[in-house]
Amino acid sequence: MSGIAMTPEPPYYAVIFSSQRTEGDRGYGRMADKMVELAAKQKGFLGVESVRDDQLGITVSYWDTLESIKEWKEHAAHKIAQEKGKSEWYKSFSLRVCRVERDNFFEM
Repeated sequence: MSGIAMTPEPPYYAVIFSSQRTEGDRGYGRMADKMVELAAKQKGFLGVESVRDDQLGITVSYWDTLESIKEWKEHAAHKIAQEKGKSEWYKSFSLRVCRVERDNFFEM
């Protein structure tokens, strides 16, 4: 998935995951792709936007309800990825959950 996620009319929720990686891949790329594929199949998933450079990665996933976010957080495969992230893939990360009240899109 790439580009700007086409979300519905607000309100909906955004989960903002910002991270700094450790050196080396060690299966990270494969797992990241798998998590996006799996999240896209979850009830309430609305879309995702993700960017990464050498210093910082930011992924924003969009969800219809807080309950959908909670269910994704508790998904068995996602829990495995979370643990690998803490033990191998991330130097640091932050997670923020926000309610989107307003959005605007521009396209040429």
